[in-house]
Amino acid sequence: MKLITAYIQPERLNQVKQSLYSKEIFRMSVTIALGCGQQKGYHEHYRGADVEVNLLKKTRVEVAVNDDYVDKTIDAIIEGARTGNIGDGKIFVVDLKECVRIRTGDRGPDAIG
Repeated sequence: MKLITAYIQPERLNQVKQSLYSKEIFRMSVTIALGCGQQKGYHEHYRGADVEVNLLKKTRVEVAVNDDYVDKTIDAIIEGARTGNIGDGKIFVVDLKECVRIRTGDRGPDAIG
């Protein structure tokens, strides 16, 4: 079991969801995040003052999958999120030691679905 966490551009969320759905991956969590990487932010003028914005809006997508879905999930996220520009995002894959479905008490791969 793996937990796949992707940070993507907010405007690419619909494309990522459609790409995941096309590969029959329907379970995910989505949150709004702030962060910076290679983009390093930007400068803007607000009411005559120079303001440095170094935390940019990102969208965090988390998907817990069984081992046979890892590559399909990563490929789907890349397909939906890639524009070829700096700031397309990152994908992190970590092992899940345990997963428990609260409603039924199922554990492990059965709990993920």
